[in-house]
Amino acid sequence: MRFPKLAAIAALIPLALAGCAGAPADGGGSNEVTYWLWDANQLPAYQACADAFQSANPDTKVKIEQFGWADYWNKITTGLVAGTAPDVFTNHLNYFPTYASKNQLVPLDEFVQRDAVATDVYAEGLADLWVAQDGKRYGLPKDFDTVALFYNKKMLGDAGVAEADLTKLTWNPQDGGSYEKLIAHLTVDANGVRGDQPGFDKSKVAVHGLGLDENNGAGVGQQMWSMYALSTGWEYTDKNPWGTKFNYDDPKFQQTLGWFSGLIEKGYMPSLATARSGSSVNDGFGAGKYALSTNGSWMIGSYFGYDGVEAGVAPTPVGPSGKRATIFNGLADSIYTGTDNRDGAWKWVKYLASAECQKKVGEQAVVFPAIPEALAIAKDKFAAKGVDITAFTGAVDDGATHLYPITDHAPEIASLVGPAVDAVLSSQADPSSLTAINEQVNALFR
Repeated sequence: MRFPKLAAIAALIPLALAGCAGAPADGGGSNEVTYWLWDANQLPAYQACADAFQSANPDTKVKIEQFGWADYWNKITTGLVAGTAPDVFTNHLNYFPTYASKNQLVPLDEFVQRDAVATDVYAEGLADLWVAQDGKRYGLPKDFDTVALFYNKKMLGDAGVAEADLTKLTWNPQDGGSYEKLIAHLTVDANGVRGDQPGFDKSKVAVHGLGLDENNGAGVGQQMWSMYALSTGWEYTDKNPWGTKFNYDDPKFQQTLGWFSGLIEKGYMPSLATARSGSSVNDGFGAGKYALSTNGSWMIGSYFGYDGVEAGVAPTPVGPSGKRATIFNGLADSIYTGTDNRDGAWKWVKYLASAECQKKVGEQAVVFPAIPEALAIAKDKFAAKGVDITAFTGAVDDGATHLYPITDHAPEIASLVGPAVDAVLSSQADPSSLTAINEQVNALFR
């Protein structure tokens, strides 16, 4: 998921929640459940779930509100402090450990046990992600996501590159392998000279071979650089979840970051300043500024929805480890401890996590539902739209996934690592500067 301005938001969370035990919220009455989410594309699907839920539970009304990603977490944090947070909200693995440790989330274990809710119906490993270090469950899975490589079919054809060749790409941090060769070849300057041809002018690039996401994902780089670093055999922490030692000082990571920033220097990828100039990486792709773009499965609708652009999607390149890599992330719905309608909130969370609701979500072909039978529906609906999602789901089947790093101190880590990565990508610091940052990160756990 996206993390614009996350370091700034994250830095406020520990201070804002310190000593906050979750005052009762104004839930609009005991018969109403307020529910927040951040993705406008998913709103129709969850409204359909709400309509079905209310038909079966006429005494309970579900009020859904949607906010953009950055505003969403600002409002959640402010709401938790002020006692005005929603009864139920879509939660993220980057935030839940902090919220759980500050007693802002309702443990679901008693509800799950009382109502005999099966937690083994979801894709393998998803349910376990939402069990905190205290052994309590704070969410039920709703979907999962992975990362793959979107490409512009016409640009590939004009460059004489076969789509099938994208499944054979290899990468390494020394020279970038066949992957960097492709990126260079797809880069075109204002005079029509390609990045791998003599006379290429990197100061006047018309089409960058690879787009750059506008944020570095709180030092996680989910859509930006994680697929490269993880394919070297590198891991974020000593164990996951609940690692206590980060590895940003590892040469494999620093070499990867150095290679990645080198794409900017060579003109194959836009500068960080350009990436943050107001247009998202997917909109840049849609405008014909980028031939390739790594992004998450939740963005399929955007990449395949641009007029005049025929998109395709391929797996991430094979790295030095001999394997591809992608982060495996999952969202869940959580209940705010300050709700004045805990039973109603639980009924809604239970329904959101049910096959009935997730099948409705699958019908919309926007995200990948957590329950396999609902995912099968989504696959068919995506296929009906001409979208083959194998590049995303195949990573799960092939064991090429790595869990999103789940740790304590995520907000503080984001405020340290995010700016440090930005500095490297902006040519203001060497990748080796992450060694000192890593020491500061690990000091948080001592």
